[in-house]
Amino acid sequence: MLSIYEKLSQKVDVWRAEGAEMLKNNGNFKVSDVTVSQIYGGMRGVISLLCDTSEVPNDKGLIIRGTPLKELTQKSPEEIFYLLLTGDLPNQEELEEFSSHIRNNKEVPGYVWDVLRALPADTHPMVMLDTAILCMQRESVFAKKYDEGMKKNDYWKYTLEDAFNLIGRLPGIAAGIYRMRFNKGDLIAPVADMDLTGDYVHMIGMEDAPKGFYELMKLFLVLHSDHEAGNVSALTTVVVNSALSDLYYSVSAGLNGLAGPLHGLANQECIKWIVDTVDKFNGTPTKEQISDYVTETLKSGKVIPGYGHAVLRIVDPRFEAFLEFGKKYCSENPIFQTVVQTFEVVPDILKQIEKIKDPWPNVDAGSGALLYHYGFKELSYYTVLFALSRVLGLSAQAVVNRAKLKPITRPKSVPYSWLVEKVKSSS
Repeated sequence: MLSIYEKLSQKVDVWRAEGAEMLKNNGNFKVSDVTVSQIYGGMRGVISLLCDTSEVPNDKGLIIRGTPLKELTQKSPEEIFYLLLTGDLPNQEELEEFSSHIRNNKEVPGYVWDVLRALPADTHPMVMLDTAILCMQRESVFAKKYDEGMKKNDYWKYTLEDAFNLIGRLPGIAAGIYRMRFNKGDLIAPVADMDLTGDYVHMIGMEDAPKGFYELMKLFLVLHSDHEAGNVSALTTVVVNSALSDLYYSVSAGLNGLAGPLHGLANQECIKWIVDTVDKFNGTPTKEQISDYVTETLKSGKVIPGYGHAVLRIVDPRFEAFLEFGKKYCSENPIFQTVVQTFEVVPDILKQIEKIKDPWPNVDAGSGALLYHYGFKELSYYTVLFALSRVLGLSAQAVVNRAKLKPITRPKSVPYSWLVEKVKSSS
């Protein structure tokens, strides 16, 4: 059996050879045009990044290393991380060797808790998470090896070591933040031989949660793990890491982007709208009531949280996975029932609005309702769970990018006057 380092070493040679051949034979081949609307629209749809860990076709949704998400929902976060890194799902022996690298790095340095305790009591959980990650930068193996003068070809190895260290500790940090921030009691130590999901459930103090909670946490970690390189958190991490800032700097930067209301914070707005809807109608509303309420919301100039996506033009497969889970474990819950009723009403209403390109629900439309069902009613914590999952993809992308010896990211910007002259000269 090959260790994860040996397996990746074999693949890295192939990746580098493929990249060199592509550049040599097709370096001047044009793959994208850029319009004025794309420049003004946040580079939407501009093909300018290479990402092998996943892709998101607008008519299919998330595909991880060539495998559609719907075929991966029963996998563990460890298996997904291995797949993201290598392109292969591990066999049992490979999974055990791989998981040992994560299990061996569970202990959170004591100074991290000292730093978090020193923050104001009302600090946002995402600030606590980002601060914890950033203050652990002193643990970076990559940074130490770089200072010692490591070879460029070895960048990926020490990025991977940082990834194991970070991913091993994050469940404990995320659980500790929940217990500290919301007065849930003392910190709970990790268990050495537990998997990522089980240990998080243990350390958050919810081992006695209703049936299905472990399965929900595992599913949550899988569904949010990666979403190509163009979303805010991934792109930010890619850019920062391209400067050879280590994974602690890079991931902390990316998660600051995840904390925005147009990104990871969106699930809080979704569940708030659903809860407000249930409160308004004193229970699960009828389809007619939802239709009237949605129309009223749209007429007031507001949007329906959780509907629409920057890339997708179908129902998000991640929403479908959460919907299937909810029907199995909490079908009688009024919050979840309202999610289902909303899904059956909203798309047909949004289809009538010409400017709306995607009337379908995204992952945020369903995830919050399931967390709420299991007692997670501290909405400001939801993005921490998103981050706990997304770090798998951010880390895998960083390892692969360093393996492929990608240069620093440096797009060109132009002033408005240049754009005006360019448009004039072409007319």
